[in-house]
Amino acid sequence: MPAVADMLKASEAAVVSRVSLRDLNRVIDEHILPSAFVSLDNGRHVLAGACSFITFYFESAKRLTAEERLFAINMVSPRLSRSQALGWPALLREDWTVRDDFLTIDLLPFVRGTSERLDDLAAARAIVTTSPDILGGTPVIRGTRVPVHEVAASVAAGYATDRILEAYPGLDAEKIRLAALYAEAAP
Repeated sequence: MPAVADMLKASEAAVVSRVSLRDLNRVIDEHILPSAFVSLDNGRHVLAGACSFITFYFESAKRLTAEERLFAINMVSPRLSRSQALGWPALLREDWTVRDDFLTIDLLPFVRGTSERLDDLAAARAIVTTSPDILGGTPVIRGTRVPVHEVAASVAAGYATDRILEAYPGLDAEKIRLAALYAEAAP
């Protein structure tokens, strides 16, 4: 099993997988993911690449039975284990097709989506800083004194980007999007 430091916290994994925290916990509790991709040491953690499987499990629920979805996850799990040490470029080159009799499932779109959302999460982390000298250590958008969670609360309340930009002229639309993402991943 990878070190916990190489894994995502449950809230981060939920964001990357585009599922609720409740559904993410269900995946862990019901052993939908192989145990090698989950750690319960010091909280719940999920291997980043396994978020592809979580997304697949929930997004394909209307078309595939639970048995078929679990079969596909179990068939491709060794590929993730084999490629994870090589990084995302290797994961994206891997064949993510599962074939069983008349059923063919391609998980590559889910792997690509996870890679993109992990890039977004990294960008969100990069725009946030904390310092005891700025608002007592409250997470703020780098280069400003704008609290990340206040911006995210405005987004969650449904305020238009233009209105948020009026309130925080030092931001741009991308920083607003990333602030909301950061706050969701680090509530």
